[in-house]
Amino acid sequence: MKLGIISDSHDHIDNIARSIRIFRDRDVAYVLHLGDYVNPNSVRAFQGIKLVGIFGNNDGDKLRLMTACNEISGEIKGEFYEFEEAGLKFACYHGTELSIKDALVKCSTYDVVLSGHTHTCENIRIGKTLVLNPGTSHGFGDKATIMIFDTLTMRAELIEL
Repeated sequence: MKLGIISDSHDHIDNIARSIRIFRDRDVAYVLHLGDYVNPNSVRAFQGIKLVGIFGNNDGDKLRLMTACNEISGEIKGEFYEFEEAGLKFACYHGTELSIKDALVKCSTYDVVLSGHTHTCENIRIGKTLVLNPGTSHGFGDKATIMIFDTLTMRAELIEL
């Protein structure tokens, strides 16, 4: 199964649309957004693709973001989300507090820890845990990136928008 991973879109609707086209073309089962949508319209842009996400530190109006997510039949799980998929245990945390992210990685409970926040791509293994950060889909004048994670191969592909 392929999962789309995106973070830190910060209202960049054009890059969100590019991301969605790639996720559709690559036939992802659903998209995980790791926070910092910022505006409810950034959530609404995911209409037509299954979206599951968490909040980031720049997601101030959580009620409106959740309402927008409900409008598109998506889900925002709060500031932390753990789930199992294809026999793998995942943790999703925006990454605002590095000590929390580090604890999630070092506890060895999770096969995959997903985070954003730093706008820096990460794909490393620490012990048994794969640590992934898709960077920022906004780009902020630099490269805008997303990831696709394959649960069968345990490989993440970094894609530049």
